[in-house]
Amino acid sequence: MSTLPFYLSNIATNGVSHVNELDIITDMIEEKLVKGNLRWLANFNEIHKDYTISELTFPIYASGGLQERGFFLSKIFSTLVTPKYKIHFLFYPSSQAIDPKQLRRLIITCKSKFGPEDWIFLGLVQSQPFEKDFEEAVKNVADNTVGVAAYSLASKEAISSENVLGKGLSKQLRLTEAKFEAFDLPNYLKSFTIVFFGSMLTVVLIALSGAREALSNMPLILLFATGLSLIVGYRIYKSRYHATLSMDSKGFQLKQGNKIKDEKWSKYTDLTIYITPKHETCLRLHAKEETFDLPLSRVGLSRKETYSMIKQLVKRK
Repeated sequence: MSTLPFYLSNIATNGVSHVNELDIITDMIEEKLVKGNLRWLANFNEIHKDYTISELTFPIYASGGLQERGFFLSKIFSTLVTPKYKIHFLFYPSSQAIDPKQLRRLIITCKSKFGPEDWIFLGLVQSQPFEKDFEEAVKNVADNTVGVAAYSLASKEAISSENVLGKGLSKQLRLTEAKFEAFDLPNYLKSFTIVFFGSMLTVVLIALSGAREALSNMPLILLFATGLSLIVGYRIYKSRYHATLSMDSKGFQLKQGNKIKDEKWSKYTDLTIYITPKHETCLRLHAKEETFDLPLSRVGLSRKETYSMIKQLVKRK
């Protein structure tokens, strides 16, 4: 099996299509780790890129533990009760089909590097369909300290080891799509403010209509208005502003609130970087008679890496 950098090695053997999908999924996993989306597996606090173990190179390796990093009482509880296991997550993509022998090599290599009691999560993505013997090998991983989750780009099939770690990894990793989103604080504050001032305006109008006793307990009114604004404001934010971008080698889906845009990369002929009047970074896709903006900053994607990746997808004919 070829080692990394996988991007260059796979271009020569498998073409651009699956290479870009591997790139997209790798970026997605890195984003999940950075944003703490895998915290139900562990608190990963250190991430390595292109991490080499015995001639095998993993584009992503993250380490951490089960201890909480939150409030003071949580830390005390975690220190006294939570097991002090070391947790390791490694991601390995391949343009070729992985066989049982290669799977064993990956597991043995990881086990030889880390402690015998450490937990190891191994995420695998391959461009080719799964072979039957590989599926059986993944499902029957006997070591309960190793969890394996695998995904095929060709068949869109996901499998995992039957142990607790494997099932947990498969549930949290969700390799079936490259999906990016981030909480957009400015637009949430906008939604919050609209509801809050609407609530206070209602109270003032009620008072002006003659029911002045409505203002007799202003602290309680403010508390109620704030709570209402937090809840209703979030609903407005999700339905109007929240952006989610899903991509694969063929096209993308952008969901902004309740609006959904599905397009193919083949529709577009060029790509530029566009900065909005609000200083948000977008990638502007150019078609013959129109343009469309992908809001990178609103979904938490890196401009440089995403530009290079989508540029190849747009230019591919």
